[in-house]
Amino acid sequence: MSAPALPLASVRRALAPLLGHLVLIAAAAVVLLPFAWMVLTALRPPADVLSEPFGLPTDAGAAIANVRQAVTSIPMLRLLLNGVVVVGGIVTVQLLVAIPCAYALAKLRFPGRGLLFGLVLLALCIPVQVPMLPLYLGLAKLHLLDSYAALMLPFLLSVFAIFLLRQHFRAYPDAVLEAARLDGLTQLEILLRLVVPSARPAIAAFVVFSATAHWNDLFWPMIVVSSTDKATPPLGLLFFRDGELGANYGALMAAALIVTAPLVAAFFAAQRQFIRGIAMTGLR
Repeated sequence: MSAPALPLASVRRALAPLLGHLVLIAAAAVVLLPFAWMVLTALRPPADVLSEPFGLPTDAGAAIANVRQAVTSIPMLRLLLNGVVVVGGIVTVQLLVAIPCAYALAKLRFPGRGLLFGLVLLALCIPVQVPMLPLYLGLAKLHLLDSYAALMLPFLLSVFAIFLLRQHFRAYPDAVLEAARLDGLTQLEILLRLVVPSARPAIAAFVVFSATAHWNDLFWPMIVVSSTDKATPPLGLLFFRDGELGANYGALMAAALIVTAPLVAAFFAAQRQFIRGIAMTGLR
């Protein structure tokens, strides 16, 4: 006696998770392929890079030589320090500005609140490249080109941070805020002691987004920076691509790996808070 055939709906329900995972695995493979090539290239001698692009490393000395050349041929520590200063300064000021602005738009009642939030949404629609020319002319008039100020000033206000945190703050219970006011807490104390701690996942998500964007930014530093003293990591690699490192792809990829490592480490350190922040904000 033959077994009864499974209903078509049951087969679809059983295969749907498998197909979803296969699509995700394929997408992850496409995204990770360039990183795998970068790592393999950094670990192999230059002669093997073009002959076997995805060949496994066989010479440990080649990897050490690539890293040594990447560190000694360019001022790697200076580039990393510039990146930390610029990204740290931008993210810190962005949060200091965005947190009170987002709280005011989410929880305070005042004339023009809707108009201000509309302007925030409008600013989100403007590409970052649009105001670059007037910003460059203004910085040139102030003699601020080729400086940390030129790298940071255009990005100290983040409308994306205001929007993201405002969406998170809206879900904070008004009853808790009213009880805090009855207990004599000021608006600043309520913000710092109650609202901000509850928004740690959203803040972590924004920090990851902002730090990644500004650490990898090449467009604006290439416009306002002309010396290696103030060059950020991507710009420093561009300066030396055709100079000291030349066509040594192994050393170039080793330098790119060193530049990428801090971002990867920061993401894994904040991974749990980052995922919670994206998930919780998406539910608002």
